[in-house]
Amino acid sequence: MMIDDHWLGAARRVVSPNANARPQGEISAVVLHGISLPPGEFGGDAIERLFTNSLDPNAHPFFNAIASLRVSAHLLIRRDGECVQFVSFDRRAWHAGKSQWHDGERLRAGLNDFTIGIELEGDDETPYREAQYRALADVLRALMQHYPLIRAPRIMGHAHIAPRRKTDPGPAFDWRYLHRCLTEIV
Repeated sequence: MMIDDHWLGAARRVVSPNANARPQGEISAVVLHGISLPPGEFGGDAIERLFTNSLDPNAHPFFNAIASLRVSAHLLIRRDGECVQFVSFDRRAWHAGKSQWHDGERLRAGLNDFTIGIELEGDDETPYREAQYRALADVLRALMQHYPLIRAPRIMGHAHIAPRRKTDPGPAFDWRYLHRCLTEIV
């Protein structure tokens, strides 16, 4: 996978307005998320509509509570492995919310400032698919090659940075398998 001008060449591009400039320009870590809209359902365009501020609050009872949110991620990896990019990697996507992380010796907040947010279409209970792990590993290898501050220990879940608030990508996500995929020769 190639990254050109901070866009993943293999990704379908759906630009989100929910982004702004990174204050320091740092790109040094990745936060993995899990999302399904409506909860527990896969497919459809609701995730893309959420990230582009076009989610119909009347389309599902759950949507009424979230349709006004202004959120985004850099990438979405669908169940079949398709990658959709919403925000260029050099810009700050709005994915981490209130969070903090021990970066070596210092505690950091404002993780949107320096992380890339990747949403995986999934939930806490449903196993993620092989196609998603393979696509994620390919994306992560490309990110680590293009942005040398990103290394495997700097890939974390939303639950790691907001443990009282978030659980994703959830217990169904197999971290060991992801690390095996990352180390395979491709």
